[in-house]
Amino acid sequence: MAMAAHQQRGVFAVDENAALAELELAWADGYHGFSADDGTWSAISSAGEVLTGDTPDALTRKIQAHWQAMQ
Repeated sequence: MAMAAHQQRGVFAVDENAALAELELAWADGYHGFSADDGTWSAISSAGEVLTGDTPDALTRKIQAHWQAMQ
């Protein structure tokens, strides 16, 4: 049986580039420096604070809470 030319991502795997692009699009007004390194997702606020999460959703929740606290 021949192996497929590409490997499928697991059901819970995240397309890091697509997720980072969406985070940048959604939060560009107050955050920058989005990255995903070794399972840690991060963003830097306009004030220089570093927010982190272990998934894109966890980072989004941290950003939302941070944004609300600044309002």
